[in-house]
Amino acid sequence: MFANTLWGSLLLSLVISLSAAEAAPSDLMFEQYLDVLQQQALAEGISDATVSAIFPQIKLFKKASFNLEPPSIPLTLEQHLEQVTSTLIEQSRSLYQANKAQFDRLGAHYGVQPRFVIALWGLTSKSGNDVGHYPILAVTASNAYHGDNVAENRQAFMDALKVIERKQIDFNALKSNASGKMGYAHFSPSDYNRFGQDADDDGIIDVWHNLNDAFASTAYYLQQLGWNDQQTWGRQVQVPQAIPLDLIGIETRKSFAQWQALGVKRFDGTNLPNKQDMQVSLIMPDGIKGRKYLVYDNYRALTQWNASDYDLLSLTYLSERIKYPAIQ
Repeated sequence: MFANTLWGSLLLSLVISLSAAEAAPSDLMFEQYLDVLQQQALAEGISDATVSAIFPQIKLFKKASFNLEPPSIPLTLEQHLEQVTSTLIEQSRSLYQANKAQFDRLGAHYGVQPRFVIALWGLTSKSGNDVGHYPILAVTASNAYHGDNVAENRQAFMDALKVIERKQIDFNALKSNASGKMGYAHFSPSDYNRFGQDADDDGIIDVWHNLNDAFASTAYYLQQLGWNDQQTWGRQVQVPQAIPLDLIGIETRKSFAQWQALGVKRFDGTNLPNKQDMQVSLIMPDGIKGRKYLVYDNYRALTQWNASDYDLLSLTYLSERIKYPAIQ
């Protein structure tokens, strides 16, 4: 079991900064919108009992994502990598070191190296601070009501209702952040249904507070994306200036020998691995003047979680900093 008492000393203090809301539509209009959602829920097979118990609890959420200031978006990979701070690295390594036996068993069970589970925790949930503090039904209904990704939020609303009905989770326990993401891995309600793991067999899948469930669910999620723990994610490389640009991108796959014949080398200038059984891709998020990487099948699996090379390379960079120097 992961030590929840230890956890408190490893987490950053929670800081949530929300902008002041502009004048919101009336609660009466929102109630009318809830009537529409209620009819949809009944049509999709949600029971009368669940609808009658849940809908009176749903209130207009005035701190939903439509009221947030747009985040500043880093423009380069170097700026993205700055989010992997020394504090985050130290927290991640301390978490692994304090719970190494548990993480190693988890990794062996799911076939996922623990450093990637921990890296996803660190970046996605901001070291456990952003796991969700608002009722997800209020968040998703309010976001849809205000026109924010309407189809996505309405589907998440219906999926959350089904979670409550099937899993017997209380309305107030099913929480998300202001964007409708839940728990350490920022699951959608659909993800929760598909990937949530009751690791300690207590009958509840708690991805918000129970570390065993949270990390097992993350590991299972990566496994189901197609993770292979016999490989890593990729490596930084040197690339000649004259590399054909039509070869750049995850769609192009070549052997290490083929890439080497094109002048690609390890970052330290030595030869690429002598492996014939892998097809790898060359990516350069910031072009020929930025960092270059050969990426493998595990990286391709991660694109199902997030399609941004900047975000993925931040995650893999953190995983490398967790790995080296080795934790005994």
